[in-house]
Amino acid sequence: MATTDPHGELRDRVLRSVLDGPGATEPSLRHAVANGRGAPAELQELVDKVHRHAYKVTDADIARLQGTYSDDQLFDIVVSAALGASQRRLVAGLDALRDA
Repeated sequence: MATTDPHGELRDRVLRSVLDGPGATEPSLRHAVANGRGAPAELQELVDKVHRHAYKVTDADIARLQGTYSDDQLFDIVVSAALGASQRRLVAGLDALRDA
């Protein structure tokens, strides 16, 4: 069974907008956290948590980083990580359907 992603073009536009558009952080950082690797060491625990168990992110996780990052920067980081994680899961699901 062939599967296509009917929303692929729109999803890709959102991904490009979030990762490459204007933001409180540099696009290179947003790409790193979306990929789940390459983020500064102090962010990697949060990035890993968003990628693996986003429901476990707590206020304490964010508070720990607020001395280094602004709320706008942390928003960019969390949204980029979540979007990257969702993209990875979507692609894996579409690949599984294609291969079924």
